[in-house]
Amino acid sequence: MTHTTPAISVVLPAYNAARHLPACLDSLLAQDAGNYDIIAVDDGSTDDTARVLTDYAARHDRMRAILRPHEGVAAAFNTGMEHATGRYIARMDADDTCDPRRLRLQAEHLSANPQVGLVASTVTYGGCRETCAGYAHHVDWTNTLLSAADIFLHRFVDLPFANPAVMFRRECVAAHGGALDGDFPEDYEMWLRWLDAGVRMEKLPQPLVTWNDPPTRLTRTDCRYDQMAFYRVKAAYLARWLRRTSPHWPEVYIIGAGRPTRQRADLLLDHGVNIRAYVDIDPRKIGNIIGGRPVIGRAGLPAPGECCIISYVGNRGARDEVAEFLTGAGYVMGRDFLLAA
Repeated sequence: MTHTTPAISVVLPAYNAARHLPACLDSLLAQDAGNYDIIAVDDGSTDDTARVLTDYAARHDRMRAILRPHEGVAAAFNTGMEHATGRYIARMDADDTCDPRRLRLQAEHLSANPQVGLVASTVTYGGCRETCAGYAHHVDWTNTLLSAADIFLHRFVDLPFANPAVMFRRECVAAHGGALDGDFPEDYEMWLRWLDAGVRMEKLPQPLVTWNDPPTRLTRTDCRYDQMAFYRVKAAYLARWLRRTSPHWPEVYIIGAGRPTRQRADLLLDHGVNIRAYVDIDPRKIGNIIGGRPVIGRAGLPAPGECCIISYVGNRGARDEVAEFLTGAGYVMGRDFLLAA
């Protein structure tokens, strides 16, 4: 590596990841981008993570190992950002690997598209599709969302890209803040915050990262990544968007009247949203009053342009059917309705 300022800095938080780190680091060191460095932050691991990182750093001058007490992935990421000097920042997780072209292709995209603040890529699922079918379906879903419009419109369903597959402009952190620590998924919150601020995000169609799914992944072990934690974050940013853009604020119609749907949708109430009615297709529910709100059939919805509809139906097939029904009836996604589960 030359001693000039790198064009790209890879920020790699690591915690108890000694088993997976060699493959991850080898894939980063094999990049064909040329002028880049790797900022690897050990978050107070209790295994051999620190030793692996320092050994690699001693052998590769483009890599720097930073050892810090255990405070969580948000603090580790922010520490990496404090030491990163590249104008483009690539995020990476310690249990994943990437294609040798990854950094170059993403940097080229940002350089050629100054209006884009963040570029991700599609990913290859590295887990077992039989035992972890739900996560595999999530990966497949993220891979269908390439354009800035698709990412923006589907941001409240779930994170529309893989966190370790992103590269962004350094100034985005200065303008919109880094990772926050709290009882929520720090990556999802940060990306929603940036999207809320108007950062344009796109995705390359090439699968440039293998997104592995070990049992120790934080999304499986940390309570900040449970379902309701995601829905609390969604509710806050969805309400902000509604307040700013919906001519029908604060009223919304909620698709779905089952208990899980209501629990998720009712989080909006804490942010000033008023649920006008729940909308369901079950004739046993239609006509009932739940929590002081009527349950109506789809035929009871106001016409397109006259209401705001949020679908909290979580089943993949049912979610798609809701979107097809609303679109077919003339409602416009992003204007009249959004999917939130």
